[in-house]
Amino acid sequence: MDSGAAQAALMYFVLPVWLAAGFADYLCHRASSIESTSGWKESLLHLLQFGEMAVPTLMAIFLEINSLIIAIMIVCLLVHEATAIWDVSYAYARREVRPVEQHVHSFLEMLPLMGLLIIVTLHWEQFLSLIGISREPADYTLRLKQPPLPWIYVGSILSLVVLFEVLPYLEELIRGIRGRKARLSSDWNNANQACSQRDEERIYKGTTKVPASGV
Repeated sequence: MDSGAAQAALMYFVLPVWLAAGFADYLCHRASSIESTSGWKESLLHLLQFGEMAVPTLMAIFLEINSLIIAIMIVCLLVHEATAIWDVSYAYARREVRPVEQHVHSFLEMLPLMGLLIIVTLHWEQFLSLIGISREPADYTLRLKQPPLPWIYVGSILSLVVLFEVLPYLEELIRGIRGRKARLSSDWNNANQACSQRDEERIYKGTTKVPASGV
């Protein structure tokens, strides 16, 4: 495999499409009125998944890929998949997950795996060293990437992450918290109104009761 072509595919196809899928998922949540259904708890699961994938992504951008980084990437991917199953199970019981959103989820599951496979292919010997069958020793050090990726690319990608991932999902969480507060306030007002109505009924019955006539 041409290493230059593989790295270009990772940088300019896999990562941008992955970011686009993440933003599309946010739009699907918004269209389903997540703040009034599954609410802030599902939004926390979304942020958890984002954090699970942010760690290996930042490592791939800034650090030399070796056995340690590949091992961390594999663990993060497995944890992310487990959290994704938890997320979908939670959402299915509380809101409608439409076909478009399900299709978006397929991208969000496969693109991280595709990225990992490209990285493993580019650093095959370090991957094999994890199971002790490589011709070179496993490298478990943390070292900055040399040479570093172009700063224009890094700055652009991180800006896109903030604009289309971090801010939208934080907005979703805040919207969910506000929705929960609004529902609690509405429930409290309804309970007070019900109590007031019962009290008024008792008072009305007490004042309208006909007294027994004396003999």
